[in-house]
Formats: sequence, C-alpha cells, structure tokens
Amino acid sequence: MNKKMRLVSGGPAISSEARERRVPDTRNEDLLDAYSQAVTGAVEKVAPSVIKIDVRQRIFSQAKRRGMPDELEGSGSGFIFTPDGFILTNSHVVHHAAEMGVTLSDGRGYSGYMVGDDPDTDLAVIRIDAPNLAPAALGDSSPLRVGQLVIALGNPYGFYSTVTAGVISALGRSLRSQSGRLIDDVVQTDAALNPGSSGGPLVTSRGEVIGVNTAVILPAQGICFAIAINTAKFVVAGLIREGRIRRSYIGVAGQTVPLHRRIVRFYRLSFESGVLVESVENGSPAQDAGLLKGDMVVGFDGKPIGAIDDLHRVLTQEKVNTSVPVTLLRGTEKLNLEIVPAERPG
Repeated sequence: MNKKMRLVSGGPAISSEARERRVPDTRNEDLLDAYSQAVTGAVEKVAPSVIKIDVRQRIFSQAKRRGMPDELEGSGSGFIFTPDGFILTNSHVVHHAAEMGVTLSDGRGYSGYMVGDDPDTDLAVIRIDAPNLAPAALGDSSPLRVGQLVIALGNPYGFYSTVTAGVISALGRSLRSQSGRLIDDVVQTDAALNPGSSGGPLVTSRGEVIGVNTAVILPAQGICFAIAINTAKFVVAGLIREGRIRRSYIGVAGQTVPLHRRIVRFYRLSFESGVLVESVENGSPAQDAGLLKGDMVVGFDGKPIGAIDDLHRVLTQEKVNTSVPVTLLRGTEKLNLEIVPAERPG
C-alpha cells in the first residue's frame, strides 16, 4: 500500500498515519480534569458543613440483663443545614443518646442536644450553639437520574472529612428501618460508605445535598443507601416544630399472608394477600371498631392493602382522630367497618 511520506529534517521519513498516532489525545485528560474539578468544587462547598458526632448511648434494662454495659460509645456523621446550628443526622447515630459531642471541620468542639428523632425514617435533628457556621445547601432529589455523579462525605471509623465519589445506582428503593417500617424513595449509590459515615451528606457535583447517607450492605461492595433529601425536608420540618413525627395507629399486630385465589377473584381484590390480624390491643381503635383476631384487612380508607407495609403507609398524621373505612375478610365474608385511628404513642 502506497503511503505519502514526508522528509523530516534530521530524521527518517514518518508517515502521516504514524504521526497522527503519536499526537496525544487530550480528550480523556480533559474529561478527567472536569471530573476532578467537579468533585473538588463540591467538596470545597460542603466540607465545612460536615461534622463528627461522638455519642454515649443509654442501655436499658433488657440489654443490661444480657450483661451489656450501662452505656455504649459510638460515633457518626452529620451536617449543618442552618446558620443557627441545626444539624441533620441519622436516628440510629443519636437515638437514646445520653451525651453528644460535636466536632466541626475546623476542629472546634461543642455539646449537642436533641431537637427531634424519627426512627421510622432513620433521621434526627440535633443542635449546637456555635458562631460562624457554614450550612450546607439542600437540593432537590426529585430530578435525580441513574448514573449521575454523587459525592459522599463523612467520618468513617473516625477518619475526619473522608470523601468518596460514585454514581446513583438506582432510585426509588425501599429500606427497612430499625423500627420495622419501610423507608420509601431511598437513593442507592456506589459511593463507598463505612461505619461512621452514617448521617453524612450525599451531594451533587454542584455541592447540593440530595441525600442523607444511612446504610450499607456489609457483605457486598458498592451497595450503599441514602435517605432522599425531599423525605428529609418533610421530616426535619416536623422534628423542629414538634420534636417528633406524628403518625396514626389502630392497635393491631398483624402479618402479611396470602389469600385464596377464589376469594381474590370473587371479591375482585387488587392483591392476592392481606394483613392477618394476630392480636388486638385492649382499648385500641381497632377494638372500638370491632376488629377481631383472625380478620384479614384488605382495604383501608379506600386503598387496597396487600401487606403490612401498605397499612403502615396509610397510617399518616392526617388520619389521627378521623373516621375512615376499613375493609376486611372475616372467614369468607367481606365487611366494611369504620375506624378512628389514634395518634401513635411515642
């Protein structure tokens, strides 16, 4: 094959194809530089807001009987989100805390005190009295996209101001909280988290917080979760206002069980399962409404119920002291009762 050759002074002739191969391609370097600048820019914005929390937690009688000490020590992360010292973190970091010490990114240390705690969403708000604070900007988790760059900040194993980066792996996940309820709209990421990262912020390349880091799957790699910031905004408002999130309850213990297909078809039910009532509390709204052990709840307030988590989702603050219909199966008979949920005890 004939190739055009050109004489180069002081050396052998080099083909145009070979010369093109020798020209360095800077496009990949430019992309890496842009990625690096995005991460460093976001970290510079948010890092001053990230704090370390050292906690002494009370141990109650049941644990004491198992030979555990009266108190346990632990640590986690959090971030300042208002100039007057409100801090967002995980409930499991500060739940039952007897004492909280907060260390800022500049090394200053303060005592923290509880503002509000919601184990059902694994979120809590604490506060410090300190000057010259740098609050993080809260973003919007609704327009997030799978594959989007995210950065996690925290203090895993006591290593201050640790930064990891990754992408959003999935959206709309559900995660079981320590209280047993499902947390909806959870963000999954592969930005590495470790014990001590809990409560730290998950941020975009613009330095906006779009999640609160909360959990990892320990046997796996790159499967980490954060509570979406839109969920956190709702919870934070209630915690600052009342110190807790009000939810309703009806006073039954139940479990999800399958229904016979003939019953599902006969009553045209939306799900092939329901919530079997295993016990009814004395004096509870369920007892007042006439629910009995062995009933199968298949509807509540006009919404189909196929699992215990479905029932938890509809028992919101708005249902407190409001009469709502509950649909159940008693044997093979379908019944509609009126129930007035009460506010769930703290």
